[in-house]
Amino acid sequence: MSASPSHLGSVLVPKERGGWSLALEPVVLGLIAAPSPAGLPLAGAVLAGFLARRPLKLAVTLPAADPRRGLAWICAGGLAALALAGVAGAARLGSWPQLWPLLPAVPFGAAFLWYDLRQAMREAEAELAGSIAFALVPAAFATLAGRPAAIALALAGLMLARSVPTVLAVRAFLRLRKGQAGSVWPAFGAAVAAWVVAFALASRGLVPGIAPILVTLLLIRTYFLISPMAPAWSATRLGIVEAIVGAVYVVTLGLAAH
Repeated sequence: MSASPSHLGSVLVPKERGGWSLALEPVVLGLIAAPSPAGLPLAGAVLAGFLARRPLKLAVTLPAADPRRGLAWICAGGLAALALAGVAGAARLGSWPQLWPLLPAVPFGAAFLWYDLRQAMREAEAELAGSIAFALVPAAFATLAGRPAAIALALAGLMLARSVPTVLAVRAFLRLRKGQAGSVWPAFGAAVAAWVVAFALASRGLVPGIAPILVTLLLIRTYFLISPMAPAWSATRLGIVEAIVGAVYVVTLGLAAH
């Protein structure tokens, strides 16, 4: 039995709604804050790599008799090839040394994939590894645009200030919403640490002055989600709110940094 075209969506489209923000927010920040011709193929590479995760997982885990398995292998291979072509295109328009910020992202991305293939995608370690891997990507956009290493790393720091506390805050909110036990202090501590980092970077002139203000708003949002005042939102509604918050954050920061 062969796979039908109707299987393509189930093979390609990630099930986790929050994953789109995880991958796309760093790309949007990089493209706006540090635009360059080499940034476009890099953006394509990141998107292709993100989309390749689900078909690869299905190709590895589905039974041999499942008609989607062959299609999953084809999709995974094609998207992996596109990702490699995008990286090569970015290097051709820029240079290979300018892609050095991607190196520290590799082990986190590998850990993220390892958890995913073991059906442990929802573990905190998996979500944090994925958020860190993608958050380092804006630094590569900056170096491809000719920005100094300090500026590039500061841009990645601002993305980390958004992604890591968000992962912890959303996890804590959903646990509390379900009446499960769990500490809220990691989420609040990460949000406070992010504010300290943003303030330190801004005081050194490495990021726009609006950065600490935006991170302060994220800190307030974190407290709101994990406090007794937390709203009775569903996971879907929270995802929509966080997508809007993330879009405002990266677009505002990107324009200010540009």
